[in-house]
Amino acid sequence: MFRDANRFVSRCDACQRQGNISKRNEMPQNFILEVEVFDVWGIDFMGPFPSSYGNEYILVVVDYVSKWVEALASPTNDSRVVIKMFKSVIFPRFGVPRVVISDGGSHFINKVFENLLKQNGVTHKVASPYHPQTSGQVEISNREIKGILQKTVSITRKDWSKKLDDALWAYRTAYKTPLGTTPFHLVYGKSCHLPVELEYKAAWAVKLLNFDILPAYERRSMQLHELEEIRHLAYDNSRIYKERSKAYHDKRIIPRSFAPNDQVLLFNSRLRLFPGKLKSRWSGPFTIKEIRPHGAIVLLNTKGEEFVVNGQRVKPYLADTRVEKGEPVTFGNPPHA
Repeated sequence: MFRDANRFVSRCDACQRQGNISKRNEMPQNFILEVEVFDVWGIDFMGPFPSSYGNEYILVVVDYVSKWVEALASPTNDSRVVIKMFKSVIFPRFGVPRVVISDGGSHFINKVFENLLKQNGVTHKVASPYHPQTSGQVEISNREIKGILQKTVSITRKDWSKKLDDALWAYRTAYKTPLGTTPFHLVYGKSCHLPVELEYKAAWAVKLLNFDILPAYERRSMQLHELEEIRHLAYDNSRIYKERSKAYHDKRIIPRSFAPNDQVLLFNSRLRLFPGKLKSRWSGPFTIKEIRPHGAIVLLNTKGEEFVVNGQRVKPYLADTRVEKGEPVTFGNPPHA
């Protein structure tokens, strides 16, 4: 009887549509590991924030190797701001990247931006819907920049756009554990000279009073020769850090496997449920068409339309029993002892 009850509940349509998703439902972690600086950039918008001199949004781009960050304050979060970032900042300062990673927002998915990337031979990678972990690097940078701004803005919080450049400076010169150094050091091969060092007469500032061009040239030349070694060391540190994070993450998830033609339910995290409303966030069932690498799954709806989601947002649909109101429930014959 217990086995019959368990089978009935596990295949009950209404029961399957209850519950939430947790971190234990995540797919195995896949990290992005690059070698060359400025080859891969992540991009995302922050905001809206309280209006600051007409600006309400921040467009953030971060290099996946050096963690170097650039940002623009903007009144809107449309494609014009994205185009301005690449034409005025990324291309002229850092060269043309190989890959740009973004979410599926309309400010990134549009003909103007796609044409710009295509003309320059840039590959555009788009994260699956409602899965910000794909753009994890830029999400981390967003959180850190936001934290710096929260500590430096005034009580009205309307001067954040004026504080943005200082926040970027603080971020670039801060030690990053995955790198084992600062983004500034990794890009320029030297430490950043800070105003506080002048105030307290740091060694380099004192030597400036008796400046000799030849030793300065030799020292800078040595720094540039060491830069490649510093970047290789940062790559190794980043790889070890990400491998440890993956091992820690994967130990705490429930192993799950999917196959083409499986029936699954899809979790709708954007659905608003008000207290007292007996409604489910699970929709479907949908049919799996394809299993892609790195946790992505292609689903088919009843109309034959396909779309891509992350495996964390689906669960197997086992229900073959729909109990209508007033319908009697019967169990099968109990097994013989």
